[in-house]
Amino acid sequence: MTREFQLGQMRWPEVAQAAARPGSTVVWPFGSMEQHGPHLPLHTDSLFAERLIDSVLERLPENLPIWRLPLQPLGFSPEHRGFAGTLSLPAELLIAQVVAVGQELAGYGFQRLVLFNGHGGQISLLQTAARQLRSSLPTLGVLPCFIWSGPEGIQELIPEPERSEGLHAALAETSLMLHLAPGLVAAERPIDGNQGGLPPRGWSLEGAAPNAWLTRDLSSTGVVGNSSGANAELGAELWQKLGEGWLQRFESLLASDWPPTDRPEAR
Repeated sequence: MTREFQLGQMRWPEVAQAAARPGSTVVWPFGSMEQHGPHLPLHTDSLFAERLIDSVLERLPENLPIWRLPLQPLGFSPEHRGFAGTLSLPAELLIAQVVAVGQELAGYGFQRLVLFNGHGGQISLLQTAARQLRSSLPTLGVLPCFIWSGPEGIQELIPEPERSEGLHAALAETSLMLHLAPGLVAAERPIDGNQGGLPPRGWSLEGAAPNAWLTRDLSSTGVVGNSSGANAELGAELWQKLGEGWLQRFESLLASDWPPTDRPEAR
């Protein structure tokens, strides 16, 4: 990661100059500290988010007005309580953090904040925080995103039923970790999930009619899905699709004038 992309390694006059540039954009990677089964590390989501945004920023042209904050390593993970090592912040604290940091950045003149999230359990929370921040600062573009959602071709690489049922520490996450940091992956390949049965007919774990499921409802190991077929080759394919997809999205964002500034103020 080159120095000029990291706000934390810049001096305050450099930050002031960066914020004043048209389209100035800050990316804030979000992870979590939560169980990922007996075979993956607690900081799995954090590692994915940070490695991915660094890869994207390194591939963007050097003259583009985009920088990143340090990783937010603790997130909202109450569904994984009961497994040693999980640390979960209260929802209201995480929302307050996003609003406070966004207000500070906007005060310096930055025009966009991207919440680059690696943890599926806080997608809706960060969307709520982003909406609250944007409503108080209409001129600041706030874009909450989940690293696994958006890039084309991801779903096609994961066969059913794992595509629908591999919700946590299963085929996709284990394969990606085998590609990025194989030394952090234990030899076990658990198959677990839905141990307490499925939701009632017409309801789902996630999707159109979701439940606020807890990991203990479904799994004794912390894995929700099947990690047995995980391999580094699949991880490499996932990494390529993720990198290409997010590179294209950041290129599009940086070439745009979002958010619009020539509209009447909201009433």
